[in-house]
Amino acid sequence: MSVEIVTTEYVLRIVTIALAGRLDAFEAPALRKKCDDYLASGVTHFVFDLSKISMLDSAGLAVLVSVLKRARLAEGDVRLVWPREEAASRILKLTKFDQVFVSIESSQIIPKGF
Repeated sequence: MSVEIVTTEYVLRIVTIALAGRLDAFEAPALRKKCDDYLASGVTHFVFDLSKISMLDSAGLAVLVSVLKRARLAEGDVRLVWPREEAASRILKLTKFDQVFVSIESSQIIPKGF
């Protein structure tokens, strides 16, 4: 009797995008373009490190929602590292982003053991 060996390999690309400063109508198009490029290349898992974001407006929030929708349609997901700045954090809470996005600590971006 011989042994049957079945293996399955999973490769998961996770792109981390660390942002600092203001994510507003002036800066959002550049972020949207970068995310569009990643999505077009097959990336479906994103981590947005917002820990150094001081302010977000509706254009910045729209980019995050757009990436989330497109990633989930491709069986991916988006995680957020929450902003340290109270003003930015408050906007995310008021818009219920804390209920839509999974929030992680910056230490969780890279799984332990790497």
